[in-house]
Amino acid sequence: MRPTSIAAAVALGLALTACGKKAEAPVDTNVAADMNGAADNGNMAAPAAALPAQQFTDMVAGSDLFEIQSGRLAESAGGTAAVKDFGKMLVTDHTKSSGMLKSAAAKTSPVVAIPMLLPADLKAKLDALKPLKGAEFDKLFVEQQTEGHQKALDALNAYSAGGDQASLKEFAASAAPVVQGHLTKLQAMPR
Repeated sequence: MRPTSIAAAVALGLALTACGKKAEAPVDTNVAADMNGAADNGNMAAPAAALPAQQFTDMVAGSDLFEIQSGRLAESAGGTAAVKDFGKMLVTDHTKSSGMLKSAAAKTSPVVAIPMLLPADLKAKLDALKPLKGAEFDKLFVEQQTEGHQKALDALNAYSAGGDQASLKEFAASAAPVVQGHLTKLQAMPR
């Protein structure tokens, strides 16, 4: 099989898997591993595919809104100085990220829109935090932030590697280390 045929088969398998459909022929994970220059005895997870520009922008903008709003809550409702300080850092860093995203989105063709409202799933998470204080707040906050930052990091890494808009790829590449830093701090927090 030619290299382009192998790549096409792997891409088709990944696309169909992402859509929840089964591929007609199984994708050989060893071929995918060989294409990425690493083998993992057939147990390698496929790299995440980049979202289309609008979906990526929607996801990042929603994440930034959630981080800013939940960070403000952490500053007032957090039970420890670590959570309060982390909340303040989230507000600062994700406000900056939102500005960078807006600038990057303005350079896309066609221009992608920046959503201004919190997505329903993130609003529900924020609503779950609002009545909590102290240790209860800290526990749920750290849990939500760890999950959210991992999802954001995965999306940023995937888009910087394979996104369809250069300005958003640059944004993703510059935002990923900040999100990784947040995730590292979260993983070191007591649970």
